[in-house]
Amino acid sequence: MNVTAVIPARGGSKGIPGKNVAEVGGIPLVARAVRACRDAAHVTRVVVSTDDGAIAAAARAAGAEVVERPAELGSDLASSESALAHALDRLEEGQAPPVDVLVFVQCTSPFLTAEEVDACVLAVLRDGADCSFTAAPFHGFLWSAAPDAGPGHRADGVNHDSSFRPRRQDRTPEYLETGSVYAMRADGFRAHGHRFFGRVQLVPTAPERAIEIDEPGDLARARALAPLLDAPPPGGVPAARQNPAAPSPPRTPQYPRKEL
Repeated sequence: MNVTAVIPARGGSKGIPGKNVAEVGGIPLVARAVRACRDAAHVTRVVVSTDDGAIAAAARAAGAEVVERPAELGSDLASSESALAHALDRLEEGQAPPVDVLVFVQCTSPFLTAEEVDACVLAVLRDGADCSFTAAPFHGFLWSAAPDAGPGHRADGVNHDSSFRPRRQDRTPEYLETGSVYAMRADGFRAHGHRFFGRVQLVPTAPERAIEIDEPGDLARARALAPLLDAPPPGGVPAARQNPAAPSPPRTPQYPRKEL
């Protein structure tokens, strides 16, 4: 099976300039994503889609192939799906074998592990899902309110009846999408044009690693947590590479290589 991970990483971030090459634990975010994918046992190819030279250089240094993304797909208005579709078109040009499973990874989730990538892939390959994604257990009470309603505006419960406050253990389990990794049948993605279709399966992940870097405060928090979340648990298998700066060992490709 051709299981290809695509990491879209544009260069025009406004909230954090140069975000995708910002370092967490001394490693650029894009390199952390690449290495999580390269260390996954069921991923056969790792590709970064970018319009930025610095991101491309960091991706290649971490062991990924690079697909050059056109400028129109690197704007604030371009969807992740458009970058994925463009990468698929480039990767399947000529005599290249078609992608069977597409893995969409976002490098703004710095604590993604190879085990989570594999779990999403296996949900498709082994469990019969059409698509899968990581999600963290969530127990919060959600409320909605009009943003411009002013003082004294009404707030409404979203996932609960505000007059009834059940204990956490008595509530129906809920999960928060982490945004870190999605796996999907490539033909289904092409047919539907979206990452969710058919039978959707979630892959539970640890809430403490469900960090998305969108604002400067997120980056500062991730950097503070890196020494804890990158370290191996006592007597266990590391949740992330013990030395993420070390290059991953070369892997034997399971598909014909071609220069992009």
